[in-house]
Amino acid sequence: MIRARLRGDRGSTLPVSIWLTAILLFAAFAFFAFAQAASARNGAQSAADAAALAAAQDARDELMEGLEAAVGVEDDWLDWLDGDGFDGAGAAAAAGELAAENDASVTAVTPYAVAGFPGFQVEIRTDYTVGDSIIPGTEGMHATAEAAAVIKPRCDFDVPDDPKDVVELDCDGELVDIDPEDFDLDDLPDASVLFSVHLAE
Repeated sequence: MIRARLRGDRGSTLPVSIWLTAILLFAAFAFFAFAQAASARNGAQSAADAAALAAAQDARDELMEGLEAAVGVEDDWLDWLDGDGFDGAGAAAAAGELAAENDASVTAVTPYAVAGFPGFQVEIRTDYTVGDSIIPGTEGMHATAEAAAVIKPRCDFDVPDDPKDVVELDCDGELVDIDPEDFDLDDLPDASVLFSVHLAE
């Protein structure tokens, strides 16, 4: 009598075990799906950050080219150090190149400013999808993200009465002397000394 009851108990626990196993498998697949989505979002954000920085760095290069051409030629050459003399013509191409290196495509590049500092906001879409999962539609779902980067002038200086006078720049503690009357391109430091490029908060 006891043996018969034990067999019956074993028989009744089998469906419960199957049901619990199915629940655990579903939970595991669901967790994997969310992990896939999170990975895609992280990849998209990294691509957007890189693209925004590339756009701002391209504009910084444009500022440097303008400064190099203006010193000793234009009386208002110091205006280039304000960080807003660029037109950003190459920003979209630079952003697109970095996005492509991160398996993404740029969908928009727009001028952006934070606290008066100019820059760009970039929106991207991943070239890859989230992938197959138990959640319907993820196999065709692309991740999107946006980021903004700005250019911040790093140098303080006193504007001379005579545009031909030597100007001393204090670039966050690094002193740079520029003589418009005896200017050489080697007198200018690296662009990163004159301007910082960083992601906007």
